[in-house]
Amino acid sequence: MHINEGWVAAWGNAISIRVRRPENYGKNLTLRYPITMLFDGSALRITLDNFCGTQLVRLHHACAAKSGSGSDILAETNQTIQFGGFPRVTIPVGGSVQSDPIELPFKRGERVTISLYFDDFTELRSAVNITGPLTSGYFAVGDYAESAKLPRELTNSTNWFYFLSGIEARTSENNRAIVCYGDSITAQAWPDYLMKRILTEGNGTVSVVRKAASGTRILRQYDNIVYDSYGLKGSTRFPHEVPVPGADTVIIQHGINDIIHPVGTDVNPFRPWSDLPTVEDLIDGMRRYIGWAKDYGMKVYLGTLLPIEGWRTYAAFREKLRQGFNEWIRTTKEADGCIDFDRAVCDPQHPTAFAEGFDSGDHLHPSLQAYKRMAEEVPEELLHR
Repeated sequence: MHINEGWVAAWGNAISIRVRRPENYGKNLTLRYPITMLFDGSALRITLDNFCGTQLVRLHHACAAKSGSGSDILAETNQTIQFGGFPRVTIPVGGSVQSDPIELPFKRGERVTISLYFDDFTELRSAVNITGPLTSGYFAVGDYAESAKLPRELTNSTNWFYFLSGIEARTSENNRAIVCYGDSITAQAWPDYLMKRILTEGNGTVSVVRKAASGTRILRQYDNIVYDSYGLKGSTRFPHEVPVPGADTVIIQHGINDIIHPVGTDVNPFRPWSDLPTVEDLIDGMRRYIGWAKDYGMKVYLGTLLPIEGWRTYAAFREKLRQGFNEWIRTTKEADGCIDFDRAVCDPQHPTAFAEGFDSGDHLHPSLQAYKRMAEEVPEELLHR
């Protein structure tokens, strides 16, 4: 390791549960993920995580390279990724593996592509779906991990990221990471827009690590195959996802699914009214997050919950819960700050709903314009060290 360098998380994902379908196995499959780097580095290493898997995952081989356009790589930069000196590795059930250092220097704003090839039947369960202007993935039938181009007739795009949960950079020991933790709101575009903002307004000392899984709740999870893709509860997720190397800040925007999911067993046998929290329950859950983060030596910024009027389970009692929880988030002294995403995207004249142009159409998830506005709400001092 070079003088004054250390390992800092440069990118990251939660690992959750893929939507359960009969075809959730793959064979002779290449996965390719281009990743935008937010600071300079002299090397990198990756983490592959089978946290939610029920079977061993055997990786035949993997490569890292500088990215070209789209799914292309610059073949002359391609390097085989090794694990303990070997190109193949088995990821245990519920466990993870970290690669050896990959000597692939990169500059801020460059993209590095990770390609993974699985030759035998592989349970494609440990995964997360993420979207945004800097987020893309690809898969191809066949072994194309080392190929400059993926064959068009055998390739498709995907926003499911399988197994790849972290990339660490060997970089200046002064660089640091911000963890963005949450549910589908954070699994979608605002962390990407925060990355774009850091690239233009920052000084190359801060990365963004997204740890978000759609459908997740602070307090509970579903233990059935109908809803298991809604992910793990906060007490399982947070300690596994948030403490990454070099991270000194976490932005938490979580809790809306706790409020909107329960509908009663007469409507849905898996979503009982007993799952409905009180404001105090949500606060207690958030306090656990804050306590863990402080134990990790991290500052904590809490994001308010966004408008939900018009969502299919919207009701006055749910709005009261949201407002009560948001009021605590805005006023508590237990965190280091509040990022008021709610007031940034709501209609000032009708604050229970999104402002014009900020609703994706489902009255729960923001539009791309609103996600960009959310990223603008992150305090400027977090963009650089």
